[in-house]
Amino acid sequence: MNASQRIAVVTGAGSGIGRAVALTLSGAGWTVVLAGRRAGALESAAAGAGPGEAVCVPADVTDPRAVTALFADVRDRFGRLDLLFNNAGTFGPGSVPVEELAYEDWRGVVDVNLTGAFLCAQAAFRLMKEQDPQGGRIINNGSVSAHSPRPHSVAYTATKHAVTGLTKSLSLDGRPYRIACGQIDIGNAATDMTERMRHGVLQASGATAVEPVMDAADVARTVLHMAELPLDANVQFATVMATAMPYVGRG
Repeated sequence: MNASQRIAVVTGAGSGIGRAVALTLSGAGWTVVLAGRRAGALESAAAGAGPGEAVCVPADVTDPRAVTALFADVRDRFGRLDLLFNNAGTFGPGSVPVEELAYEDWRGVVDVNLTGAFLCAQAAFRLMKEQDPQGGRIINNGSVSAHSPRPHSVAYTATKHAVTGLTKSLSLDGRPYRIACGQIDIGNAATDMTERMRHGVLQASGATAVEPVMDAADVARTVLHMAELPLDANVQFATVMATAMPYVGRG
């Protein structure tokens, strides 16, 4: 490996925020490992990468064996890992009242958003602790839902609050090994997941309203800034959101 080569793993890299971040990192010269369940989507994303190398590794973050294999591949191929963008996530079945949410749907959201994030962070932590030089950075994709819920979002909101706890614990436990951990909380980036915002979504007041969105590339630039800080500095929490979305305020 070239001594100046920087290695990043991006989960959920086939679409949305993950795709935007993978392309932005690659454009800044990072070598990016794109991970996700759909090989075709990863390959499509990687086709737009450059000048940094882009490698596709299909992996389901909810499967411990798949996560172990993903990071073993990174270790064997590159010898180290400098950044994990822990991004894979799902909102679940949509706007479902808490009393109607099926156990299977609850479990599906928890498995991806929380257990998947933990498994990837754990594997990255192990690699960063063992490599020479020691250390690296983990950036977790939280959400503005890590602070304030939408109506009928109990599974998503609960997992995103839990991601904040994961971020804080990793930050503390990583200190002796030069492992920095931060979190980016995103509000209304324009992706398939937020397409419904353009058509009207339920508000806390009970009304339905169209909400503004922002370009996912604006999020990706923020992740790049966080990623390229020296390990002596860390953005612990950052919130990037569509300016006029109904997040700050009453109602």
